[in-house]
Amino acid sequence: MKTPRQTVHLICNAHLDPVWLWQWPEGAAEALATFRVAADLCEEHDTFIFNHNEVILYEWIQEYEPALFKRIQKLVKQGRWHIMGGWYLQPDCNMPAGESFVRQILTGRAYFKKHFNSVPRTAINLDPFGHTRGLVQILAKAGFDSYLFGRPDENFLTLASNAFVWVGYDGSEVLATRFPFPYNSELGRARENIEQRIEKHADVEVLPILWGVGNHGGGPSRHDIEQLRKLIEQQSDRTIKHSTPEAYFADLGRHADRLPKYRQDLNPWGPGCYTSMALVKQKHRQLENDLYLTEKMLSTAAVQERLAYPLQDVQQAQRDLLVAQFHDILPGSAIAPVEQDSLHTLGHGLEILSRLRTRAFLALAQGQKAAPAGTIPVLVYNPHPFAVDQIVECEFNLPMARPLDTWTDVHVHQGKTPLPAQVEKEHTSLPCDWRKRVVFRARLEPGQMNRFDCTTTVLPAKPEPALKKNKAGHYRFKTDDLEVVINGRSGLIDRYRVDGRDCLAPQAFRPVVMRDDADSWTTGGTRFNKQVGAFKLAPHRLTGHFTGADLPALEPLHVIEDGPARTVVEALFHYGSSFICQRYKLPKVGTEIELEITVQWNEKDRMLKLRVPSPGAEDETYIGQVAYGVADLPADGTEAVAQKWTGLVSRKNNLALTVINDGIYGSDFSDKGWRLTLLRSPAYAAEDLPQEARQRYVPRQDQGRRTFRLWFNAGKVNTRLNAVDREALVRNEKPEALSFFPSGQGRPAKPFATLSDGVIQIAAIKPAEKGPDYVIRLFEPTGRRRTTTLNLPLLKKRLKLTFGAFELKTLRINPTTGKHCETDLLEKPMAD
Repeated sequence: MKTPRQTVHLICNAHLDPVWLWQWPEGAAEALATFRVAADLCEEHDTFIFNHNEVILYEWIQEYEPALFKRIQKLVKQGRWHIMGGWYLQPDCNMPAGESFVRQILTGRAYFKKHFNSVPRTAINLDPFGHTRGLVQILAKAGFDSYLFGRPDENFLTLASNAFVWVGYDGSEVLATRFPFPYNSELGRARENIEQRIEKHADVEVLPILWGVGNHGGGPSRHDIEQLRKLIEQQSDRTIKHSTPEAYFADLGRHADRLPKYRQDLNPWGPGCYTSMALVKQKHRQLENDLYLTEKMLSTAAVQERLAYPLQDVQQAQRDLLVAQFHDILPGSAIAPVEQDSLHTLGHGLEILSRLRTRAFLALAQGQKAAPAGTIPVLVYNPHPFAVDQIVECEFNLPMARPLDTWTDVHVHQGKTPLPAQVEKEHTSLPCDWRKRVVFRARLEPGQMNRFDCTTTVLPAKPEPALKKNKAGHYRFKTDDLEVVINGRSGLIDRYRVDGRDCLAPQAFRPVVMRDDADSWTTGGTRFNKQVGAFKLAPHRLTGHFTGADLPALEPLHVIEDGPARTVVEALFHYGSSFICQRYKLPKVGTEIELEITVQWNEKDRMLKLRVPSPGAEDETYIGQVAYGVADLPADGTEAVAQKWTGLVSRKNNLALTVINDGIYGSDFSDKGWRLTLLRSPAYAAEDLPQEARQRYVPRQDQGRRTFRLWFNAGKVNTRLNAVDREALVRNEKPEALSFFPSGQGRPAKPFATLSDGVIQIAAIKPAEKGPDYVIRLFEPTGRRRTTTLNLPLLKKRLKLTFGAFELKTLRINPTTGKHCETDLLEKPMAD
């Protein structure tokens, strides 16, 4: 049989990280120089095509060199310069939420359509360090039919073929190709580099090769173009041509029926990046949460004409989020000045949203009754389309300060119903009875403002905790549904029993220290499985040193809060030069326990994990939330990446144990147990430290204080898995609580939307990109077909919606007429 003639698509680009080993001004300057040279060469050579993506780079050209921007617009129109990819930038492709990928695409699509009339059909992420399977549905519903990527290479991920059909969680499909790495070529050696890759992949019928000086820009050179012209002319047994990603996939698509199908994510590579720069990751998660929460609040207020939707401000905050998701920012692989710049960017977005959220909250508080004399109102806005039963925390001032010879208790009522409430230590430490932190359990009605009224009683002193150590020296906490035993010698949980079933093995939640190195990415491996130590209860001589307490004999394990809503036990741990304050928050109702872990971290080349020993069922599987999906995670100790929750499932025992987080992404599971990854301490932008760096002080990441919050729960498999995605959403997009005295004027606000079932969630409520409509994006998170009713009280409208497994559904609704339709992710109506 005759071997098919090979076709080689040469895709010239200039990989240019906006930041990495440099800050953004240098990235902008290099973009100007690179694009200027590329434009010159496009104008000089008829057959040459230059490809480039990433809105952020074009924005810099548009702002700093408008004449060059106009030249590029002309070249794009002539087909000599190709807009590829079409996203805002190349983000990390594992850690952003599914909705964040949608915004990367929406923002990029709008920009390139407006300025270049270009709508790329091939998504490209050349440099990110792995890719979630959740991207497939997002790509397909955003008008992409193909995906070009580079990592992980064959050393980390074996594929039946580098070209394949990638299948998403919902069954969506796109063509995908892992191109022969790298994405660049050496200056003056493009022909040599390309010939080597052709020889290595001579059996590939349709072969894409990326070339052009990259990593700090550069792109093509005249010498390289001339050498490639000669190479193209000299071919007799293959076709080589300057090309684009779309042309390559059009060629490949003719053979799509012969391609294998792939139904997994494309991981791992550089798993240290799931944890490096933990503070950036936490601030990123906070900005992500605040953006989607604030949009929901502003939309609800705007459609009721309580404010004008501040679109430009929201778009600026969204841009800050998109920038922070860049694949050398969010993964923590850049230099220290970039970390500081990124925290500034994230802080900028958070400040914008803080102001907007307060504006929305106060607008939605209109219509609440004025407070009766002697009461202090607390308002809590639930942005979610379902009721939330949770513990609420809120601080406020008493009318006047009292000396500490008495203590003021606070009682909370919802209407006439008293709620389980207690006063806990406030953030301040002023020596008076004035600022109060009230904690109470309440049911928050869906999509609306919830009202609670507080009254006070003056007591001689704060009540002593009721929970005491038993004869064995342990704390035993027990309710109708929950039993927790905290070991008095280790400070760890020996029993977590839900509805009479043990859900953890003894000695749970020990912070353990793993061997690590200075490599920001962990370029040479996939696991962190060598434990070198563990935190233990701090001796009395160190507890005072850690806490600053006057009493050096402070017990390392003690109850700090105890009341009708919950009990809080504090454990003080020590290892090497580091300390941990670990607080166990145990509810009087329900089975979810919260861990608040404050770390004073001073270790180098070490990783901090939290050990969670499971009961050890034979059929335990490890799963976790990913972008608009739930993934089966590795169970062999490989470092896994997930988003807001992970969990262990035993179908045989009908038991699922889940943990929700507010800003961590890495973990591992094996026969040695389950470990959540909190911190690591590599150098900045380093692989192995050269000798010179070892002879001086080199700063390490994440030294100092960091705080993590985790929520553990257990129960029957279907019950737990049906609930955890919504619970994770609520823990991250937290209902807003504020003590506020309303005027009593106006009418109470109505919800924008509510849902009839207990599973489907609303990921976004936002104005449409164009026109007066609003967009509601819904998601089915369990992998099962189901139906829900979407209730729109403002429009007096109910819509019955049916979802397939993991289906993402977008509705476009006119708030005046009630007219609605289902759209793709670009908000264009779908064909019936």
